This record gives sequence, structure tokens and C-alpha cells, in this order.
Amino acid sequence: MRILYLDCGMGAAGDMLMGALASLLSEEEQRDFVEDLNRIGIPHVQVTMQDDKKCGVTGKHVRVMVDGVEEGAGHEHDNGHSHENAHSHAHASMRDIEEIISGLAVSDRVKADVRAVYQLIAEAESLVHGEPVSEIHFHEVGMMDAIADITGCAMLMERIHVEKVVSSVVNVGFGHVRCAHGILPVPAPATANLLKGIPCCAGIVEGELCTPTGAALLRHYCSSFGNMPVMTVECVGYGTGNKDFEVANMVRAMLGETADGQDRIVELQCNMDDVTAEELGYAMELLRERGAKDVFATAVTMKKGRPGTLLTALCTEADKEEMAGLIFRHTPTIGIRESMKERMVLERRQETVHTSLGDVCVKVAEGYGVCKRKAEYEDLREIAENTGLSIREIKEQISY
Repeated sequence: MRILYLDCGMGAAGDMLMGALASLLSEEEQRDFVEDLNRIGIPHVQVTMQDDKKCGVTGKHVRVMVDGVEEGAGHEHDNGHSHENAHSHAHASMRDIEEIISGLAVSDRVKADVRAVYQLIAEAESLVHGEPVSEIHFHEVGMMDAIADITGCAMLMERIHVEKVVSSVVNVGFGHVRCAHGILPVPAPATANLLKGIPCCAGIVEGELCTPTGAALLRHYCSSFGNMPVMTVECVGYGTGNKDFEVANMVRAMLGETADGQDRIVELQCNMDDVTAEELGYAMELLRERGAKDVFATAVTMKKGRPGTLLTALCTEADKEEMAGLIFRHTPTIGIRESMKERMVLERRQETVHTSLGDVCVKVAEGYGVCKRKAEYEDLREIAENTGLSIREIKEQISY
């Protein structure tokens, strides 16, 4: 599996993530990327990228200029959304942002990613200000800077084509930051909302190390957070921030391959002797809908010989807090056991197979020297309803 590991030991900002991802490319590809980013149609924006050193380590430093002004100059990172910009007091809404994104000369996939990331930011700001997303407005210069950062990262993710993104624990820094509404604690409120469920730490550096843009990009792209997984590293890249500290102010990106189907997953378990069938069924259904990898119940014998139920939910580390909250809310349990599991999985993909009875989606799983193929049940059922054949007869007639 092609995997990207992001080391966010000094936080995350849009420009730093973009620099780290870009430095995974060849020098020629980096130049092409910057040229492409500058001509896709982001209004008033000019992006440059140059070599930079932090604590003796060379990385890429990205500068986003909006009408000749660099957002966040003088701060640890770009200040994106929640901070006052001295150069522009014009504001824009999510509708304005959507119009800009729709007009970009990029693929539909990149547009979808940019929309999704900016929607996360808007929802986080909405919670902070107690206003609907439609009423949230962004400072124009910060908005254009963020669109450039997010779009650049989305374009790079499309180019490097990874199947999984893992991030380290995110260092958010500590202290306070000045914004349009006064002095606020670090992480800034919108950033704190975006980091819900993501492992974070304050570290030893005072200042804002993780911005709303950085947090939203991590939430959108990363499927898990924690230590670096077992992987064969192919290339390493660094994206640098604006300031110099005793600790190298950079994001590190490591691109490579995992061994066949190695993965880590969180197992949540609880024993209950007073749950009703309706409560249990609803809780299990809700856990699956919210992203649990698997949910199952096992009959067990509890203390004093009482029959009970063991509920098990498997999920990513990023989702464990939400999963635990759902279990506590929708079952009678007052305690949940957590354990981290290593698992071996086959790599999966889907193919559409054209048969004499119609198109069938086939799930393909490969790895460890085996290949398994299984037709999608819903497609088989539709053919059965249309032809009157049994599912077994259909399987015998089609080749996939």
C-alpha cells in the first residue's frame, strides 16, 4: 500500500504542508507544480517556492502573495481565518469561496477536496461564533491565502497518489494569539474545534504552531494519527515555516510502501447485562453509520452467572473518541476497554465487469500471494429481480 506519513512535531500550516508535499517531487516537477498553481485562476494570488534551512535541514518554503501582500508575515505560520489582517478589511462568504473554487482550472477531484476542507473550516468557525455557516465571513487576504494553500495541497495529493495518509500527534504550541476579537488561547478556537478527536500536544515552543488551514487539511486527508507505521520509505520532504526556533520549524513528509496489508486499529469493548435488544441494535447500527470498521456482539457469561453481551467496535484511532461517546450515550455501560491492534488486511479495490446479464461491480482483494473477487450483492439482486434467476444461477453464468 502506498502511504504518506506526516510528522507534525512542529504543528501544521497550509504552506508548510504544501512545501513538504512538493519536496517529494523532482525539481522539475516542483517547478511545473508552482507554474500550474499560478495559472489555475486563484484571483490576485502569486505563489513562489524556494529552498530554506531550519536547524541545518533543507526544506521548501512556500510564499503566497495576495496583491503583493503575504498573509501571516511575522507570525509562526499563516494566520488564515481567525486572525485580523492589517492589509485588508474586505470580507467574503462561503458562497464567494464556492464561486472561486468552481472557476479553478483543476480536476473535479481537486475541487471536491478543496470544497470539503473549506467546509470543515467554515463549520469550525460557525461553532466558535454561534452563527450558521452561511453567515460566516472570512478576511479576503486570509481567504485567498488559504484557498491557495488548500488547492496546492489538493493538487499535490492528486499527483503523488497515496492510498493512505497517517499523521503524528499534532503539536499545537501554547500561549496566546492576537486575533480580530482580542487575545485568545492557543490553539485558536476554530483550530481547537477542527482538532477534536485528533491526538495533540502543547510541546515546548510558545506560539501558534497549528493553524485552522493545517488542522482542516489533516482532518480531511489523514485516516489515523500516531507513531510512524511500518513502511519502506522512498522519499522524504520538508516544508518550512516562517520563524526560527531551537526546534526545526518544519513539517516532514515521508512517502513509501507498507508491507502487505499492515494496519493498526483500535478495539473498544464493554460488557453489559442490562442492555435491551432494541438499544443494542440501534447502537450497533449507529456506530457503523458513523465510521466504525466493524461492530459485533457476543453472548458472554458475567458475574454471578448472569448472561450478558460483549459489544466490540473496531475503528481508527482518529474516530475512537466519537465511537466511545456513542457507546456511552446509547448503551447502559459505564466503562469501555481500549486496546490497539495490529491487523493484516488485503488491499481492496472495485472493478466494473460487463457481463451478458448487465454490469456488475466486483470487489477485489489482493495481497499475501492471494487474490479474491466478490460480486456486489446489490448488483446481483438487481439482476435477479430483472431476470427471475436466483443469485446462485447468476453467479454461475457470469464471469468475473
